[in-house]
Amino acid sequence: MSLGSTPKNGATNKMSISDAMDRLVRGGLPVRFTAYDGSSAGPPDARIGLHLKNERGLAYLMTAPGDLGMARAYVSGDLDLSGVDPADPYDAMTLLKDHTKFRMPTPSEGIAIARSLGLSHLRPPAPPPQEHLPRWRRAVEGLRHSMSRDAEVISHHYDVSNRFYEMVLGPSMAYTCALYETPDATLEEAQFAKFDLVARKLNLQPGQTLLDVGCGWGSMVRHAAREYGVKALGVTLSLEQAQWAKEAIDREGLGDLAEVRHMDYRDVVEGDFDAISSIGLLEHIGVRNYPSYFSHLRDRLKPGGRLLNHCITRAHNKHTETGAFIDRYVFPDGELIGSGTIISAAQDQGLEVQHSENLRLHYAATLRDWNKNLVDNWDECVKEVGEGTARVWGLYIAGSRVGFERDEIELHQVLATRNDDHGVSGFPMRPDWKA
Repeated sequence: MSLGSTPKNGATNKMSISDAMDRLVRGGLPVRFTAYDGSSAGPPDARIGLHLKNERGLAYLMTAPGDLGMARAYVSGDLDLSGVDPADPYDAMTLLKDHTKFRMPTPSEGIAIARSLGLSHLRPPAPPPQEHLPRWRRAVEGLRHSMSRDAEVISHHYDVSNRFYEMVLGPSMAYTCALYETPDATLEEAQFAKFDLVARKLNLQPGQTLLDVGCGWGSMVRHAAREYGVKALGVTLSLEQAQWAKEAIDREGLGDLAEVRHMDYRDVVEGDFDAISSIGLLEHIGVRNYPSYFSHLRDRLKPGGRLLNHCITRAHNKHTETGAFIDRYVFPDGELIGSGTIISAAQDQGLEVQHSENLRLHYAATLRDWNKNLVDNWDECVKEVGEGTARVWGLYIAGSRVGFERDEIELHQVLATRNDDHGVSGFPMRPDWKA
């Protein structure tokens, strides 16, 4: 019998919500799915469950098929997960990713499902307040990666709450991949090791100058000043980050060496820096802007200076748009590409690439520890930013962890030098930071 057909006795074969869900998943649901209409699907003994609580949640699922509709329903509280902690839904993300393959219904199936579940559910509800505008709507705020639009989307993600970030990121306030020198290293030890690796790759020495672009809460700036006696300048587009960083610099008595400014890296006019670090900024730049990015940073370096670029990358160099959930809820306008494209762009702007390193599995471990922090501080995080925003973070961190583990995304550090007019780089014949 086809979907929504009429049996011989004249009764309508009305489909339940769970029937529709089960039919659209290749191989059947791996979790127990229940809905407010009393229907259910999937293994009765499944450890992980999904419960659709109301009609708004159904409308989200029907009007935005795929991860965006699921995210909207989950963030709004219309779709609940059971069997996992909302602060760390890693097990659910792994199970759904491994076994849930949604298929597009045929036109006749789609019509039958819509009629059976109610055509009124095809009217999209307002998205949750945590959701950013779609790309086409952002165009009114300026061209993609213009200064005004970059400032707006950075604020959307980073100006959430400094207290919230303190609870999730820990005392280091480092929102980038850490470096786990031993399997049992703590998050704080691993973040210290990451900043120290950057400092050693840049060959920082007392009295030198460092520019840190996209400096966040000033962790690298303070590390360079405190541990290496370097005069460090950091810049960030987030006002809340800049204010927090200035307070931290004052608390640590580093004001004579460290400075953080609320400004776009493109507005930095000082030059002749001995070193430049860019830790987690390139993801926000846009691939078409790589030439101007590397050109601007090269011009800020003195001959013989070093540049280290640390950023999330793809496992390939093909253009791929960021998924709807990440683009709307986490990193609006974010773009990722493979390390080969980054290296080529740096070389084309006159930089000599000396070294590249992939820290993919270190980022998976970092995300694991951020989820632990969110679990430990869940109630306070919810009180600080609301349950919807806290759910976004649990989902995003756990899902990203799966992506790094599966080699869907990577993390590369690329080290380059600005050579002088005679090709002298000041770089040793072999890397010197392991000593």
